[in-house]
Amino acid sequence: MIAIQNLSKKYGTNEVLKNINIQFDKGKVYGIVGENGAGKTTLFRCIADLEEYEGKISSNSTPIKHQLGLLLTEPFFFQKITGKEYIQLLCNARKIKIADIQERNIFDLPLEQYASTYSTGMKKKLALTAILLQNNDYFILDEPFNGVDIQSNIIITEIIHKLKSLDKTIIISSHIFSTLSDTCDEIHLLNKGSFIKSVQKTDFPVLEMEMKQMTIGSKIENLRLI
Repeated sequence: MIAIQNLSKKYGTNEVLKNINIQFDKGKVYGIVGENGAGKTTLFRCIADLEEYEGKISSNSTPIKHQLGLLLTEPFFFQKITGKEYIQLLCNARKIKIADIQERNIFDLPLEQYASTYSTGMKKKLALTAILLQNNDYFILDEPFNGVDIQSNIIITEIIHKLKSLDKTIIISSHIFSTLSDTCDEIHLLNKGSFIKSVQKTDFPVLEMEMKQMTIGSKIENLRLI
C-alpha cells in the first residue's frame, strides 16, 4: 500500500502537483493518464523519493524506495556497462544474488553488449528486467509500452498481470489507452497537477470517449482536410 496525503510540488513558482491525495493498494494495477506536463513523471519521482515535496507519502515498507522498482521513460545507463552488469548492479543494490541471468533474459537481449548501444526499446526492456529481478513490492512503470515492439508489449502486459497475482502494487502511465484497459483496475486522470477524475474498469470506455472529446474537440475540422 502507498498512501499519499496533501502532496504538492513546486519548481520555483511553478506548482506542478497540487494537493494530491490518493491511495494505491496491493494486488491492484493503477493507470495514471494526462497530457504532457500534467505532472505524471513528477508524481512518480516524488513517490520514489527522487524529489523534495510538501505533504506525506507512506507505505507498508519504509523507506519505500528500498522496495520500489521504478521504470523511467528514458532509463539511464553508464557508458561502459553491459546489460548483464546492469542487472547485477541493480540486484546487488537489493543484496540479491542472481546466478541464472541468461535463463531469465525473457526479452532475448544481448547481455554481453554495452547497454548504451541498445535501441530505445531494448533499453526499456533491460531496465524492466532488472527491476523485476529485484523482487520489489511496488512498481512504477512510466510509459512501459512506448518504443517497444508488439511482441514485447504482449509480454509486458502478461508481466503486469503476473505482478498483480503476486499481490504487488503497480502504477502505470501510458498514452496508449488500450494498454491501460488491458491491465488496470482503476484509471486516474491528472490535469495540471490535480486528479480531476477516477474511474473503475466498467467505466473505462466512457473515460476514453471523454478524453478523446477533450483532446480533439474541433481540431480535426479546423485542418479543413479535403
